[in-house]
Amino acid sequence: MGNTLDFLPEVLMPWRECSVMEERLRFVARLLDGESMSDVCRQFGISRKTGYKIFNRCKQEGLEALRDRSRRPVRYANQLPEPVERLIVGTRRDRSHWGARNIREVLVRKLAGEVRIPARSTVHAVLDRHGLVKRSPAKAPDEGRSNAAFRRPSSERSVACRLQGRVQDGQWPLLLPPDGRRPGLALPTAGRSP
Repeated sequence: MGNTLDFLPEVLMPWRECSVMEERLRFVARLLDGESMSDVCRQFGISRKTGYKIFNRCKQEGLEALRDRSRRPVRYANQLPEPVERLIVGTRRDRSHWGARNIREVLVRKLAGEVRIPARSTVHAVLDRHGLVKRSPAKAPDEGRSNAAFRRPSSERSVACRLQGRVQDGQWPLLLPPDGRRPGLALPTAGRSP
């Protein structure tokens, strides 16, 4: 099975590939030649706000400003300060048997009022990130006990029982489950007669 567009003659594409930096350079060159910002932005398919941003960066920083910039944030608002993280790791290495709760208490005593003290879960996350937390193996389920009787809903258990005998004054009939388990008592309901 071939291409579905085989009937069309081979056509050369009307555009050529170029990098983002080349496009921005052509954009700035046209502005420097005296064309209006609105016309150039319309032809390049960008907003005037973006056009002014590119043009002003180029004027201030030169051609290097036309390169793509990293979108990574300069700083993270809630990132733990590096000295606090080093103190957590250092305390754990000094006292290998201490957990996040004890290490946090040390931080409260040493850094009270200087910086915001991280939560216990944050201290644990730092220890885990540095490989200082031992993970316990997953527990296997109990294979010796059968919990089948406890897994069924109570409505199913009560429906599965059948009434043996008739209710008479002062007597309660037995409920016998069909699978032969322990029988139960059927309690009479208040205000009803059999």
